[in-house]
Amino acid sequence: MSASSQFDMLGDLARNARDQACQLLAGERMSERQVATQLEALTRYRLEYAERLQIAMRDGIDPASMHNYQQFLASLDAALQRARDALDSQQRRVQQSQQHWQQEQKRLSAYDTLSTRRNTERQKHEARREQRDSDEMAAGRLFRQRPEYDS
Repeated sequence: MSASSQFDMLGDLARNARDQACQLLAGERMSERQVATQLEALTRYRLEYAERLQIAMRDGIDPASMHNYQQFLASLDAALQRARDALDSQQRRVQQSQQHWQQEQKRLSAYDTLSTRRNTERQKHEARREQRDSDEMAAGRLFRQRPEYDS
């Protein structure tokens, strides 16, 4: 296998790894949005329920109903904390996926740079060879065109 095809293969592998990292990052970001949306909905519901408790307390509420409201608010608070923890965890996964994608992008860029350098060197070498061949042909023509002098 030639060095050029090895670079191409490494570049393709790096490109595939980068693309997979990109897909993973997109999935993690989508999950983050879903968790954030759930947290927002739960927060709104908790506020609405607390407002209902305030209205009930203003209008008069029996102790059993008050206890039920408080218990439910406590369970909503616990659910909110779990949702915040889940969002924090998901944000860390997004950050890790972002870093992984960046590493894969750097690796791909390095292979692309090496490949570009290699191609540039190959083109320079080819141009020098063509110039040398052209010079040799011109010198040969010039030599053949010179009249020969016999001494």
